[in-house]
Order: sequence, then structure tokens, then C-alpha cells
Amino acid sequence: MSGPLSHIKVLDLSRVLAGPWAAQNLADLGAQVIKVERPKKGDDSRAFAPPFLRDASGQTTKESAYYCAANRGKKSITIDLSSPEGQALVLELAKDVDVIVENYKVGDLARYGLGYEDIKAINPGIIYCSVTGFGQTGPYKDRPGYDFMAQGMGGLMSVTGERDDLPGGGPQRVGVPIIDMTTGMYASVAICAAIAHRAVSGQGQWIDVSLLDSCVAILANQAMNYFATGESPSSLGNAHPNIVPYQTFKTLDGALILACGNDNLFNKFCEVADCVHLCQDPKFSTNGERVKNREEITALLNAIFLQKTTKQWVALLEQAGVANGPINKISDVFEEPQVLAREMKFELPHAVAGSVTLVGSPMKFSHTPIKHEIPPPALGQHTQEILRDVLKKTPEQIEALQSSGVV
Repeated sequence: MSGPLSHIKVLDLSRVLAGPWAAQNLADLGAQVIKVERPKKGDDSRAFAPPFLRDASGQTTKESAYYCAANRGKKSITIDLSSPEGQALVLELAKDVDVIVENYKVGDLARYGLGYEDIKAINPGIIYCSVTGFGQTGPYKDRPGYDFMAQGMGGLMSVTGERDDLPGGGPQRVGVPIIDMTTGMYASVAICAAIAHRAVSGQGQWIDVSLLDSCVAILANQAMNYFATGESPSSLGNAHPNIVPYQTFKTLDGALILACGNDNLFNKFCEVADCVHLCQDPKFSTNGERVKNREEITALLNAIFLQKTTKQWVALLEQAGVANGPINKISDVFEEPQVLAREMKFELPHAVAGSVTLVGSPMKFSHTPIKHEIPPPALGQHTQEILRDVLKKTPEQIEALQSSGVV
């Protein structure tokens, strides 16, 4: 394996998305990741389907597309954690890893003898990352948590979607499990920071990351808008609460996004759109004034954009250096020349489907480039390999573990 974390070994005891996303980030960075799954059923997300992958002949496999989104770069071993023998196997694996990622309910792994203190006793330098819905402390710590709940409880849905007074208005969740993935990203950053700290101190530590905390953290400017005014921000559809114009506009034959992040860009837009009188008007000359007069300037710009096609507007705005872009379908995204040039789409051989198309990592390194080499594993694909090569089990021991259903 290559990458900046090629010296790191990770034991992934998580399932669904937030924990697996964190472990996948570490795998992308070169870490050696062993994923522990339940015998027969595996990670819950293996059942989040259809759609399933298709093989070379077009036949549907039993590999869910959802699972493949968060588990590239890992090797899969099946272990029954409810059995003493299975717990012993996990402890053996834990002795020789740098990081453990888990997202069991608070206290569950401790009941199996696999909590932080248990692992620390046999591996003092362990970095143990627990990902939960609400964290290891507080009145909600024992509640189960999912992305959708966090988006709602954390306020994100209240500022997402069309305005409440317009057709289709009301709270909306983001179209991807953004809080699961954000929590996974925060977990990845925390793990990398703990690795750096251990390098100078020799100390491991327990990391506590939750979905609700992560949602609250990414409220960002909306949280500060509330702190500054004492008023809860509301949803604005595709408009921005602090920048105008920064939204979608309908054109003669479609729509596009205009993003005037400063007054200079608005001035440039007015020049190419033949409406210089707008940027000279005191009501619209600065972003602060445009925010105050949002309704009026938006109505004027709506009328202007309807005069040309999307293609014509894109050409004009590109030439003037004004930020803009189309509203792509997912199929369009993976035909964008820039996306392809940045290698955000690639293929790997797959044990069941023959090959699988995957999304690439956005992290680009000059000296330790990321190389995607291991596809999302089939359930238990590497069980015998890990038992034999990592835990040094004999063929007889492996047979006994399989016969008893421990693996």
C-alpha cells in the first residue's frame, strides 16, 4: 500500500456509513484496514438495496451499491462478536493495530470485553475512535441515532429546502447522508491528529465523535447568524442568507447557478449582462444592500436571465470570469471533463461483480499519492487470509472456527 498512512493498521468494527466512511478515508490514505463483519449478514448496509452491483453478463449480484460507497480499500473478515471465541479473535487482532473504529451503542463493546479500557490494557498506544448518534456523555447518550435524525435535531433541515411560504416549502433533508459523512470526516481528522500526537508523546487515546455534534458544528454561518441576531435562520431554497446574488436562475431554456461572492463579481456580471445601472444603484451597489433588498434585485435578475439560453449565459459569464455552473444530474457529473481529469471515477476488479466503478478520493498528494487498489470486499472474502497470515492460525484451527460458526 502507498499513501501517507501506509504504516498504520486499522481495525474497522463499524457498519452502515459514518464509521465505515472514516475507515475508508484512512484506507484511501494508505492504511491497512481489516473490516470485521457479522457472519452471514455482514454490515447492515449490505441490505440497503436495491440497487445491487451487476456482473459482466448484466445479472444482479448480492453486493449492494450502498455498501460499496463506503468500504473500498478494506479486507473483510466475518467474526461472531457475541461468542467468547469471536471476542478472543478480535482481541488478537487489536493487539497489533494502531487504530480501532467502532460505532456500537454506548457501552456495547465494553460488555463484550472490547471497550477502550479493555483494548488499552493489551495495546497501550491504541487510538480508539467511537462514533455514535449522540456521544459518550449527556442525557441522550443511550439513544440510537441515524443521519436523518441528526439533520433534523441539529437544525440542518430547518435551513434546507424551499421557503416555507412557497410551493414545496418546508424542512428538507440533504440529498445524501451528509451528517454520516461529515461525522466520518471529523473522525478521520481526529484519528490523524491522534496519530500525530502519539508520534511525539507515545500516548494513544479515546476519540468520541457523534452525529449530533457534527451537525451542530457544520451549521457554520447559520449558527453565527443566529448568535448575532437571536433569530433562527429560515430556509431560502437555492438562495444564500448572506450573499446576493448567489442562487439559481431560470434561463430561456433551462437554469444555471450564479455565484457573485463579492461586489467586483457583481459588477462584472452587470457589465456582460448589460445592466450596469443595477450596480450603480445605491440599493444594489454593495452586497449588504443587495441582501437588504433581496426580493427586488432577484426579481430584476430573473427577468434578465430569461432573455438568453443557458449556453449563451455560460459563455458570457465564463469570458467575464464570473462564477457560474450548470445543475448536473449524477450522470452528467461523471461526464464532466474536469471530474474525469481529476480521476474521480475509476474501476477495480471485484470478487463477485467482475469489476466495479467507484468514486475516487478528493485528496491529492504530491509525495504520497493515493492509489486505489483494493475494491469493496465481498462478505468474509479475506477471512481465511487474515486468520492464516495475520493471526497465524493453523488449517485445523481455521476449520474449527468455521465449523463452530465463530467466523
